[in-house]
Amino acid sequence: MKARVLGFVVSLAVLGALAWGAMRLIRVTNTTAAVEIPTTSVRRGKVSIAVSARGELQGGNSEMIVVPPLGADSTAVTFLRSPGEQISPGDTVVEFDTTLQDYNLREAEADLAEADQQVIQAQAAADAGDEENRYAILQAESDVKIAELNVRSNAVLAAIQARENQITLEAAGKRLAQAKQNLTNKNDNLVAAVKVQQANQNKAKVTAEMNRKIIDNMVVKAKTAGYVSLQNNTRNQFFWYEGMTFPTIQLGDTVYAGMPIAQILDLKNWEVSANIGELDRGHLSEGQKVSLTLVALPGKTFSGHVKMLGGTTGAAWDRHFDCRIALEEAAPEMRPGLTSNMVITTQVMDNVTWLPSQALFESGGKTFVYQRSPEGFKPRDVTMVSRSESQVVITGIKEGEVVAMSNPEQQNRPAAQSSGAMKALQK
Repeated sequence: MKARVLGFVVSLAVLGALAWGAMRLIRVTNTTAAVEIPTTSVRRGKVSIAVSARGELQGGNSEMIVVPPLGADSTAVTFLRSPGEQISPGDTVVEFDTTLQDYNLREAEADLAEADQQVIQAQAAADAGDEENRYAILQAESDVKIAELNVRSNAVLAAIQARENQITLEAAGKRLAQAKQNLTNKNDNLVAAVKVQQANQNKAKVTAEMNRKIIDNMVVKAKTAGYVSLQNNTRNQFFWYEGMTFPTIQLGDTVYAGMPIAQILDLKNWEVSANIGELDRGHLSEGQKVSLTLVALPGKTFSGHVKMLGGTTGAAWDRHFDCRIALEEAAPEMRPGLTSNMVITTQVMDNVTWLPSQALFESGGKTFVYQRSPEGFKPRDVTMVSRSESQVVITGIKEGEVVAMSNPEQQNRPAAQSSGAMKALQK
């Protein structure tokens, strides 16, 4: 019996100790929460609205190298410059397999040789036919002359004989007219036959020349100086998933006409390519000034301007767009691919009231701050004029007012819940 009473007393002592510890913890938590709410003052002055981003250094004024017309479905890369290799105008960048094109050229040249022989044969047939027709005309003319001589003696001949001579002359005249008509008709036919063979010859010439040009174009040379940047091979990838990185074009890859192979990037005109979030699109426009630094060149700041804004792409929860920055100066230490941190100044506003962005809150389509008062922090509606990543320009509150940098209601809520729990425990 005494052991049970002793156990009961010990249990009560433990529960009392736990309750006292919990009360002390809640008091400390409430005091800390009240003390640790960061604050700031509403300020007035000059505010620069800027967009920060990270990009990659690239050469500008690029020359795109693409697969030329092949005369076939595809071909293979047989020679390719290394990425980052510097080249001069006229240097070969890429070569393609011409096995099929060489075969097509030999076939076209054989067809051309056969067409040449067909033209010669048709011309010879035309010449022979022309001589035959001329001989027939001469024969008919001779018969006409003989018949005319016989007709002259009709006066001393019998009527029957004279009539026969007249009929013979008429017949010879008809044969002569027919021979002349045959000469004209046959000449037209022979000329047409020659023209047909000449058309086939010209077609074979064009086909052969086209195949020669295709073969010549399959050795692609650079028109400008710069360095080689190989393009991604997206055509031969059968499986694709979100975020997948495609490999670059490599020696031996199968490629297709019009497919981009490489870019020749100018080392004198540098650009920075960056992906910027869709929310900042409305703040940016071409020509805006940019200040940037290169991670590999600490302590140096470079100036530039927005050159181009691309279309928005990406998943619905991660929309972004491509922004190209043209540098206005260069440094000999610059290399393609260097990481760049940039700040794009989109707007400069004078004599405005502003706060750090963390001090502005939004809910239910309204913007407000938590203004300090004798009763604590109270919500106060304000109007947002403009906003950057670190600053927000507002109206509706006076300069010098103290506002919270975090939501006081959220910091006080855990303490209130713990107090309620403690009361329940005490009961």
